[in-house]
Amino acid sequence: MRRFLVVAGVAVAITAAGCGTTTATPSLEKHQLTAAEVLQQTAQKTDKVTSYAADVVMNISGPKGESGTIEGTVRAQTAPKVAIDASFDKISFGGQNAPGGMRMILDGDVAYMKMEMLQALMGGNKPWIKIDLKKAGAQAGLNLDELLGQASQMDLKTNTKMLTASKDIKVVGDEKVGGVDTTHYAGTYPMAEALKQLPAETQKQVKTQMSGMKDMKFDVWIDGDGLPRKMAMKTGQAQTGAMDMTMLFKSFNEKLAIKAPPAGQVGELPTNMPLGA
Repeated sequence: MRRFLVVAGVAVAITAAGCGTTTATPSLEKHQLTAAEVLQQTAQKTDKVTSYAADVVMNISGPKGESGTIEGTVRAQTAPKVAIDASFDKISFGGQNAPGGMRMILDGDVAYMKMEMLQALMGGNKPWIKIDLKKAGAQAGLNLDELLGQASQMDLKTNTKMLTASKDIKVVGDEKVGGVDTTHYAGTYPMAEALKQLPAETQKQVKTQMSGMKDMKFDVWIDGDGLPRKMAMKTGQAQTGAMDMTMLFKSFNEKLAIKAPPAGQVGELPTNMPLGA
């Protein structure tokens, strides 16, 4: 349970590191494009996204039948610097719930975690714990490639690019999502082909986490600006388990006030704390 919570939390903290770079993008005119062409332009559109806010629900099952759920909100930005604020009201694994949920703030290469369980384990009175992500693997026995692979499952840019590998994408119909007019598309993509759409380093991270997975089923709701307002993905059981996830995007490219917690409320992560156990 403890390892699942730490892995999930740090993964979320890294999630948006690649959520936006600027590229030139043609205007989106869906009435002249096939569904596959719409996905290609949506992938280009998300390259211009510098921030987003989304509600996330993720259900995970392990190869031995264990299961977990994460529900909450992620706010992420890449400019003026990478920063993420993730608040999860529900985190459970193997029938156990994390009391009080969890909040994670990423400020550059440093993550700040607020969780009752960790505070109790540390025996301190400071609500926040500071984690240097570059040292997290050595200190806590965590595989950072594994964490980055899990994080990529919730990354807007990575997920949208992988959708373009679909050969059976189809239009489901016009629907409203959060009061916004969208077109609903559905399809599947082969994991091997989807990985080829990603940069080499991202391929390595995602491949580690997606080992044994052959196909991904997905639904995506795209608005008139060519941005995904909702994404839902589901895999079958594989070597590393199964996953289904829904992301409901509430805003794009808005200025987000994400700051590290006050120094007086932050404790250091002990180097001998066995979080990887």
